[in-house]
Amino acid sequence: MGDNSRTITVNRKAYHDYSIGETYEAGLVLMGSEIKSVRAGRVNLKDAYARVENGEVWLFNSHISQYSAASYYGHEPGRKRKLLLHSKEIRELERLTKQKSLTLVPVRLYIKNGVAKVALAVARGKKLYDKRESIAKRDQDRELERMVKQRNK
Repeated sequence: MGDNSRTITVNRKAYHDYSIGETYEAGLVLMGSEIKSVRAGRVNLKDAYARVENGEVWLFNSHISQYSAASYYGHEPGRKRKLLLHSKEIRELERLTKQKSLTLVPVRLYIKNGVAKVALAVARGKKLYDKRESIAKRDQDRELERMVKQRNK
């Protein structure tokens, strides 16, 4: 991340449901009303995923709310959106997603130097017991933090 970036939204559900691997920075092709909604923070990546189709990467199920001040031309909130990556990265992502149970998940949407970007992660779905382990570890860390805080008082 550069100095000139501002996080709009983080996909917390992705960190809960997937083991996150390598991440890629991708540009996002948006309409005028969409970028205004993004800047206003009216974005939801909860159930979003990306897929390589015909040598292009597309973002599905991302929800960018309608911009209230837009004319009647507005945009479709749930439409699929094109992601901009280098062709070498697209080939790499296509190769990785062909492997068993790997998927592309957007983990963060941010504005960098005035341009909307998505951090796209190669992820593997977690099993239920993995999720339970993550929750138990997080609770353990919280308890440890609490004890350290108590001790320092």
